[in-house]
Amino acid sequence: MVHALPGKSHPLGSTIHPHGVNFSVFSKNSTAVELLLFDHTEAQAPSHIFRLDPIQNRTGYYWHIFVPGLQAGQLYGWRVSGPNRPDEGLRFDNEKVLLDPYGRGVAMGKNYSRALACRPGSNAHACLKSVVVDPRAYDWEGDLPLKHPISRTIIYEMHVRGFTCHPTSGLEEQKRGTYAGLIEKIPYLKALGITAVELLPIFQFDPQDAPPGLTNYWGYSPISFFAPHAAYSSRRDPLGPVNEFRDMVKALHRAGIEVILDVVYNHTTENGADGPTLCFRGLENRAYYMLHPTDRAQYINFSGCGNTLKANHAIVRRMILDSLRYWVQVMHVDGFRFDLASILSRDEQGNPLPSSPLLWDIESDPVLAGVKLIAEAWDVGGLYQVGNFMGDFFLEWNGRFRDDVRSFWKGDNGTVRRVANRLLGSPDLYAHEEREPEQSVNFVACHDGFTLNDVVSYNEKHNWANRENNRDGSDYNLSWNCGREGPTDDPEVETLRTRQIKNLLATTLLSIGVPMLGMGDEVRRTQHGNNNPYAQDNPTSWFDWSLVERHAEILEFTRALIYLRQSMSLTQRQVQNAPLRQILRDVFVTWHGTRLNRPDWADDSHSLALSVQSLSGRHLFHIMLNAYWESLDFELPPPPSAQGWKRVLDTWLSGPEGIAHPDVAPPVLSGLYRVQPRSLVVLATRQTASGEHHPSNG
Repeated sequence: MVHALPGKSHPLGSTIHPHGVNFSVFSKNSTAVELLLFDHTEAQAPSHIFRLDPIQNRTGYYWHIFVPGLQAGQLYGWRVSGPNRPDEGLRFDNEKVLLDPYGRGVAMGKNYSRALACRPGSNAHACLKSVVVDPRAYDWEGDLPLKHPISRTIIYEMHVRGFTCHPTSGLEEQKRGTYAGLIEKIPYLKALGITAVELLPIFQFDPQDAPPGLTNYWGYSPISFFAPHAAYSSRRDPLGPVNEFRDMVKALHRAGIEVILDVVYNHTTENGADGPTLCFRGLENRAYYMLHPTDRAQYINFSGCGNTLKANHAIVRRMILDSLRYWVQVMHVDGFRFDLASILSRDEQGNPLPSSPLLWDIESDPVLAGVKLIAEAWDVGGLYQVGNFMGDFFLEWNGRFRDDVRSFWKGDNGTVRRVANRLLGSPDLYAHEEREPEQSVNFVACHDGFTLNDVVSYNEKHNWANRENNRDGSDYNLSWNCGREGPTDDPEVETLRTRQIKNLLATTLLSIGVPMLGMGDEVRRTQHGNNNPYAQDNPTSWFDWSLVERHAEILEFTRALIYLRQSMSLTQRQVQNAPLRQILRDVFVTWHGTRLNRPDWADDSHSLALSVQSLSGRHLFHIMLNAYWESLDFELPPPPSAQGWKRVLDTWLSGPEGIAHPDVAPPVLSGLYRVQPRSLVVLATRQTASGEHHPSNG
């Protein structure tokens, strides 16, 4: 038997030293703690058990031990005893094997059972196991953060598994759905022109956290905030996921693509009172979770997933910060998108805070300085903070951009003034702050809801495959099927759908802000009307690579649109760090309707035009949007230079004719331009040599 030493209370988790490993874990109200060592992933019993002495192995609220001779790859877990009084918020279970909250890796054996973790009794033969990781044992080969300017950032939201899991991916089976598989598809991402991938949750989650017969696919059910999801690795050794994830980050960086993680610090997979005891619940339930003040056996549920992390509790707050620093310093990620970020602005009882300690800690942390921070500024408890999320550096998912742009192109009344605001960086939401115009992350489709194809193909959600009788998922989709529900062979409907997709893509990529595209939207990926496929780990959610050829026109259109945005500085500002209202003051936008200088803001209007100088100052643009079901003739302003107007974009036209760089775009010879039904047109000309011309400020 190995003779263990008392160890130290810091750092938390497992830390490798020259002669062994130090373990430390927080557990305030426990009465006894055991460290369990396992020989391999499928081990059904521990090979060594170390019972910690409350005098020698405890400092304050921390239990610790040093075990000589251990190395990276060692599997372990905790077993913690204490009072089991749920009505007091105490849920200790001395038979459950628990993960280390600071474990850098997680091993999930074939016998793992979530159901067993929900019931009293031992789960040692079917438990999750933490992995000892040496964060220094990797050659980054000089890799450094890319630090792309936010003004030139284009985000591609994607799912690691779903991107390459489909049989049409062309990858060998072992690499499908893995970090290694994503590496092989980097040329596709680079050719698309995006500058950052935003990965749906890659923290270790429980795939069994799903309705019976289904598998959790999205991963919004974390059980470890430091460990990459093991099933996304093509390697099966305990250290494989950590190193393969780093391989992926390094390869993406070499291609000039940043890595943003969708992080879930608002709840865990332990769910509500009937959920499993896997980690936090069995270590210190009252510290980690918000509990009802009058019935502490019940969990406050601002996440919609059964529990809510007590993010502004000192212990949880430290864990979140340590997690963020780890992913930046050790795993080299470039940014984070915070799921249900408004929860992070609630106090320990769940009340909204005007100034959240955690959020200020994140903003002011020197390790996180320069890291891209994106907030989903709402939660299930009704806290909606779009336009008012606290801090100086958080960008925001702009849900109003999605809703207003969808409504406009759908043909709803009362949308013209709203879409005008969305085109200009949503000044109605953000101009009151001294913030950059890119505070708004603009999107019309994401993982949560219809794909872009389904926005124009379905009037209603079709979530029957989720086995919840179509009750789950939002009923507020602002979608329009263009005359037929779902797939159709009607060429007129298909042509209209293609045009609507182009309109939505163009509006997203031409607007001021940070554009975000959803995985496969550039090739019309469909989920067959399912707007909540969180448990559909199957072709419903996967990227079908045959669509790349089938919808090549949309793909090429998207690539050309991204190139146009980047090469012409359509929306990038000349002056870094200039706030949105200064940008709008300097740019000089003139609003029009079908007649010059006469915008139609009426409730029943469906058209809009604007003349605008690019934020780089090098080009002038005239943009016309016609969401009406008939063609409209728009008056054009006089050409501001001898070059005249050139047609850069017309979504009515197909193929290469529909989009071109101004250097090769065809000239517009008339003072009128007929914008066809449900179409968007962009005309461009170079700024005059002296730069003195600007459209009049409308």
